[in-house]
Amino acid sequence: MEIKEILEHLPHRYPFLLVDRVVECVPGERIHAYKNVSINEPFFVGHFPHHPVMPGVLIMEALAQAAGILSFKTMGSKPDNNSVFYFVGIDGARFKKPVSAGDRVDLHVEIVRQMRGIWKYRAVAKVDGQVVAEAELMCAQRDVV
Repeated sequence: MEIKEILEHLPHRYPFLLVDRVVECVPGERIHAYKNVSINEPFFVGHFPHHPVMPGVLIMEALAQAAGILSFKTMGSKPDNNSVFYFVGIDGARFKKPVSAGDRVDLHVEIVRQMRGIWKYRAVAKVDGQVVAEAELMCAQRDVV
């Protein structure tokens, strides 16, 4: 999936779109996507000017966005104005190495289970094949009122 199709499967836009490309997507199972981290990212201005490091919370958000694409592909639908996926839980989050400007963060997410609008995923972020972050994520699909 290139950026045009990613934009069709995520409601996020600049500066909060954190998936640049999808390498593989097996609906109902797993996704492999990536985020290219540039020195031009707006968060580097304050995190940290003397040593630019991607905030861990944004690595988790990138994994959640990859999970969102996987979920929409699994359901055979696209985001609309009638419902939204909320990030409702992160368990066992671990940050193993910092992510810096110039890195490509590979986002690996697999569906653990889905029941009544609640999705659980196993998510791992890697740079150069080394794990930089991992967690179990939970999202809930809810109607917009």
